[in-house]
Amino acid sequence: MIDLGISKIMLIGAVALIVIGPEKLPRLARTVGTLLGKAQRYVADVKQEVNRSMELDELKKMKDSVVGAARDVENSIHTEKSDFEKSWSEATGGSSSAGDSGGSGGEPEGMIVFPEYRHPKKNWRLKTGATPQWFKARSGVRTRAQSGAARVARFRPRPGAQAGRHF
Repeated sequence: MIDLGISKIMLIGAVALIVIGPEKLPRLARTVGTLLGKAQRYVADVKQEVNRSMELDELKKMKDSVVGAARDVENSIHTEKSDFEKSWSEATGGSSSAGDSGGSGGEPEGMIVFPEYRHPKKNWRLKTGATPQWFKARSGVRTRAQSGAARVARFRPRPGAQAGRHF
C-alpha cells in the first residue's frame, strides 16, 4: 500500500489548498470522503460474498459427508435387520408351531403383547382452564354455560324492584 505519513498528508493538503482554492476545498473533501466510503463498502461486500461462497462450499462438503454417513448407517441397519430376522426365524421356527397348537391365539408362549399405540385426545377443558380468570373477565369470555331460559331469567327485572330508583 501507499505509505502516507502526517508530513505527506499535510503537503498534499497545502498543494490542494493552493491549486483548488479555499472555497471549493470543503466540497471536494466531502466528495472524496463519500467516494472513499463507497469504495470501502464495496470492498467489504466483496469480502463478505467470498466468505459466504467459501462457507457454502464447506457446508456442501459437510452435507455430502453426513449424507454418506447416514447412507452407511442405513445400510448397516438393513443388514443387521435381515441377519436378526434370519436368526429369529431359525430360533423360533420349531417352537412357533407348538405354540400355535396351544390355542393362545397365534402368539408364541411367553411373548408379551403390547396394545397398539393410540394418540391421546386433546383435553380442551385443560386448555381453557389454563387461562386466568381476570383475563376471561376482562375479555368477556363466558366461564359458565347457561341455558337460554336461565339467561333470560337472570336478566329479567324482578317484580318488586322499582324502575326509577337509583342508589
